[in-house]
Amino acid sequence: MTGVKYGKRAFEEFDVVVAGGGPSGLIAATAAGRLGTKTLLIEREGFLGGMGTAGMVAQFFGFFHKESQVVRGIPEEFTEQIKKAGGSNGFERYVMMEAGLSTTPIVLFGFPFNPEIAKIVADEFVAAAGVHILFHTQVVGVSMENNRVTRIVIEGIGGRREISAKTIVDATGDAVIAKRAGVEVMGEEEGFRKVRMPLTLVFRLTDVDLPRLRALPRERKKEIVRKGLQEGWIPWESLGFFGVPGTNDAICLMGRISGLDSLNDEDLSKAEIIGRQQAKSIIEFIRGEVPGFERCKLGGIAPRVGIRETRRIVGLYTLTDQDMFESRPFKDAVSLSSGYLDIHDHEGTGILLRELDNPFEIPMRCMLPAAVEGSSLLGARFQQREW
Repeated sequence: MTGVKYGKRAFEEFDVVVAGGGPSGLIAATAAGRLGTKTLLIEREGFLGGMGTAGMVAQFFGFFHKESQVVRGIPEEFTEQIKKAGGSNGFERYVMMEAGLSTTPIVLFGFPFNPEIAKIVADEFVAAAGVHILFHTQVVGVSMENNRVTRIVIEGIGGRREISAKTIVDATGDAVIAKRAGVEVMGEEEGFRKVRMPLTLVFRLTDVDLPRLRALPRERKKEIVRKGLQEGWIPWESLGFFGVPGTNDAICLMGRISGLDSLNDEDLSKAEIIGRQQAKSIIEFIRGEVPGFERCKLGGIAPRVGIRETRRIVGLYTLTDQDMFESRPFKDAVSLSSGYLDIHDHEGTGILLRELDNPFEIPMRCMLPAAVEGSSLLGARFQQREW
């Protein structure tokens, strides 16, 4: 039996604390643990994987630029472990927005996976690096000394307590620690709150013959989308499905919830309810209109609505679209990305997709707040450099 370290009251002082167990957080914690640091990973759900599992967006993109793999290292190891556990068949070709009414489709290589198997693999993956895990736990406060975050306040079923750390990594997705530490953020401006990219509640269908849908001509798929939009069955121009490896299931990404502020408790609650009603409507529509889905049944709804954007920190540097399109090199690059420009209309039914000519670099400065430190050395070191 694989050993997984569970949370205990004794966990009070760490070298590294990572808040948020999504793909970025679990990889960061694994990297820190492998370096021999005493590392704690905090996650509000009862499992790791972030939107891949909690949001049921069960396909990883960004590893390939066209035919060339550009991301390897620990992320690739994670995908290999999911495949070894029977949770994926590996990377495969996927056409993004093939049924889009106004967008040129983009051919990508994605890594579809079974989110339930990915949860198990993620536990074992971080535990093998010696990482301590606390589930069902959220960061609710921070303590500062000399403009540096030295401790975080966490809360779980056992109450509140403080955790001290030499280095703190905010991988929450909503910049929770950064916000509580007074870091300058973007995305909370009053005029922007209701016009962020829309949310999507993902759900899983059983008894599906996905190859029949894949075999349809693109024009036929577009006809189905037009009908669904005109009659009000679907909220945007999508027939988006991922197959679940080893099953006859399909994960549906056809929902779209606009005009709500996902940093507002009431709006986020409304989004979950609206998303479930959309799932009900979408299923009724595709049973009657989409080949291969005539007998489909609802197999599950994601535990959490999918969120595309909320707030982000103002870092020592802000990556621009020109940096991406021109593939600008950076001396402090820490990541290579092959992502495409993907903008969902916040009030309409469309989407803008733009493919990049080359992969692009992401500098470390993007990830370091301009004014507040989470490390006694790293932030100061970058502040003093001339770039």
